[in-house]
Amino acid sequence: MNGQERLAPTAAEIEALARASLRRIPAPFADHLAGVVLLVEEWADDETLDALGIEDPYDLTGLYAGRPIGEKSAFDTGALPDRIHLYRRAILDEWVANGDDLATLVHHIVVHEVGHHFGLSDDDMHALEAAAG
Repeated sequence: MNGQERLAPTAAEIEALARASLRRIPAPFADHLAGVVLLVEEWADDETLDALGIEDPYDLTGLYAGRPIGEKSAFDTGALPDRIHLYRRAILDEWVANGDDLATLVHHIVVHEVGHHFGLSDDDMHALEAAAG
């Protein structure tokens, strides 16, 4: 190695980018994210991929697991906390393939998963992105 090589960003580095993205989410939305758990994993597991009908683990960079805010009830008990999963290897593959800034890519994924927390569908988010610009 000649000192020019760089190792791929670690899970901790991606988590730091994701936490910074969460801090950028404005009130009143941020107020509803306090209990959401952020997890950075290498890949989505086979059970998750199968449930989503995804064959290639590189096709899933993030996932919201939980009940959207609008579906929650005061009578809900015993549920796992809401979670945002980020899949490091798929994120890195997309980063390299598209040449995007890693912080920008992670922010996009985090905002997308936060959108699911608020009950937005993928189609809703694509329409919002298209309208924004």
